[in-house]
Amino acid sequence: MKTTILTLFAIVFLVASTQAQSSKIPLIGSEAPSFKANTTMGKVNFPKDYGTNWKILFSHPQDFTPVCSSELLELATLQDEFDALGVNLAVISTDNIEQHNMWVSYLEEIDYKGNGKQDIRFPVIDDSDKKVSKMYGMLHEPVSTTKDIRGVFVIGPDNTVRSVNFYPMQVGRNMEELVRLVEALQTVDQAKVLTPANWEKGEDVMVPYYPYTKEQVAANPSLKDEYYNMGNRMWFKKVDGGSDLNNLETTPVKLSK
Repeated sequence: MKTTILTLFAIVFLVASTQAQSSKIPLIGSEAPSFKANTTMGKVNFPKDYGTNWKILFSHPQDFTPVCSSELLELATLQDEFDALGVNLAVISTDNIEQHNMWVSYLEEIDYKGNGKQDIRFPVIDDSDKKVSKMYGMLHEPVSTTKDIRGVFVIGPDNTVRSVNFYPMQVGRNMEELVRLVEALQTVDQAKVLTPANWEKGEDVMVPYYPYTKEQVAANPSLKDEYYNMGNRMWFKKVDGGSDLNNLETTPVKLSK
């Protein structure tokens, strides 16, 4: 009897652990979970089909709802900006493909905020079996076990997760912030710098180290004019309009103890 009870307990524990693991949120720096699904633009193998482009996986609670509709229309107006950044968008919810197709057709007939009617050029993924939502931790059980919360996963060219954000169902996301976020990630990757709070493209960036030695300044006095500090912990690199990121790259200075 005791053996039977222990066996049942072990089975329950394993099932619970498996369910918990299947709903684990992918962490920044981890490999983006891959999946195959049906979408409004055909079959997709995510993220493999997007190659070395940046990707944004964007979840929403339910088709035809007002906040979700406003988000997709705002996202659609920024498609050219995302294209210029080399970003592929993919939207997902637990609605089925028939619902998605009807919703996209409905949205494409709306002139939202005077921006004109928008063709939605990104896929909306059918996750009616909730497999992907669980894989990416988009179902937050205290809120709902059937509808995704508003999740945003930014995935880099090497298919690692670079940013994770979640928003409540009642609050719409700022699409311009998604553009800014990708611009910041691309800037820090390319120039090996940091971006300060509220940074916008073209503004000065930060460096994670003391930017020059006395010997370097003596050899090149103008070097000192390229940087400035606020306190003794925050060093900034001046950016001339943000037009040439290659010129931002700097070499760390090893400080003696």
